[in-house]
Amino acid sequence: MVAALELYFDHVTQQRIRTLWTALEEVGVQTMKRLLDGRHRPHLSLTGAERLDGPAIAAALDGLAAAPPLEVNLDFCGQFVGRVLWLGPVPTPELLAHHAAVHQRLDAAGISGFDVYRPGAWVPHVTMSMRVPRPLLPQAIRLCLEFLPMKATITGAAVADHAHDEYLPLS
Repeated sequence: MVAALELYFDHVTQQRIRTLWTALEEVGVQTMKRLLDGRHRPHLSLTGAERLDGPAIAAALDGLAAAPPLEVNLDFCGQFVGRVLWLGPVPTPELLAHHAAVHQRLDAAGISGFDVYRPGAWVPHVTMSMRVPRPLLPQAIRLCLEFLPMKATITGAAVADHAHDEYLPLS
C-alpha cells in the first residue's frame, strides 16, 4: 500500500460509489470496500509515494486550498494493467490546474512522488477494484457504466498512509 494526497467527494457521491462497491462485491469482484477494515474512502489521488510526510505537505500547500470546491463529472470507467478498474473524472481545466498547482508547491518543497502522478502523466481516477478477475471484467465494466455519469464535488483532502496508520486532514 502507498501513501497518497487524497481528494474526497460530497456525501451523495461517496454513498453512490460505496453502493457500486457493494454491487461489484455481489458479483464476485473484490473492491476497495473491504480494504482497511472498511475505512477506505472513495477518493481521487493527486500524488502517491511509498511514504509521504503529512505535515510537510500541509506546510507546502499553505495558502493553497488542498480541496477547492471543484465540480467533477465521473463520466467513464477504465482499466490499468493488472486489472485495476476505476471511474474517471473528465479532466477539466480546473481539475488539471489544481493538480499542477499542488505539484508546483510539492516540487518547491522537495516533496516527490511516483512519476505516474506528475502533471502530463497523471490519469485522474477513482479506484473501484485492484484486481478484477478476468472472467468478471466485462460484467464489472457494465456495472460501473450503470452508475455513470456521476456529478461530484470535492469537499475534503487528506494525506493518508494507512500502511503506517497515518492520516492528516488538510481541509
